[in-house]
Amino acid sequence: MNKCKGMFRGGGSALVWPIILLLCLTSNFNRNILPVAEAIWLTIPSSGTKCVSEEIQNNVVVLADYYVIDENNPDHIPTVSARVTSPYGNNLHQNTNATHGQFAFTTSEAGNYLACFWKDGSHQQDAELTLGLDWRIGIAAKDWDSVAKKDKIEGVELVLRRLEGAVQAIHGNLIYLKDREAEMREVSERTNARVAWFSIMSLGVCIIVSLVQLWYLKRYFIKKKLI
Repeated sequence: MNKCKGMFRGGGSALVWPIILLLCLTSNFNRNILPVAEAIWLTIPSSGTKCVSEEIQNNVVVLADYYVIDENNPDHIPTVSARVTSPYGNNLHQNTNATHGQFAFTTSEAGNYLACFWKDGSHQQDAELTLGLDWRIGIAAKDWDSVAKKDKIEGVELVLRRLEGAVQAIHGNLIYLKDREAEMREVSERTNARVAWFSIMSLGVCIIVSLVQLWYLKRYFIKKKLI
């Protein structure tokens, strides 16, 4: 971006400036705008399960690679088991006795998707191990090299296509959040209405019980000729 500032200081016609600005945005687009998938490092305990979750909306592509790392003993890497479940508990991926693996699916329901890893039974006595998880969803999971070869695009056009995909992903997330907010507001309104009816019923019961108590005491006093 410093080079771009130097270009603007150098002057130029009004027609050249938009081109320079577009080139500057293109050179900084991959670093600053598009999401970059990075590996998550998990420490798998000697006993127990380590899980990660991600809230994903419906009809989103998910790609992930996982691999076990053991720097102390690279020739004998312990194995792990993995299971990925949907928000409703459906198994999307299951693997056992593996040092590495991958899974890919398209979400059919919105909610928290859970990926759990644990050491196999034969390695329970060993120490903790490290597992790398490369989890990519949505626009980050798209193979842009294949798109560029298929549509025969490159350079600025490819960057604009990626920018369009990022904008669509953001728009989809905003719609998802809006729908979730509407659902939560509807649930809150129903809860408030039920609480109001419960309060009115409780007040009515208290009034009825008080009237019954007054009637009983009055009858008791008249019967005992106290009044």
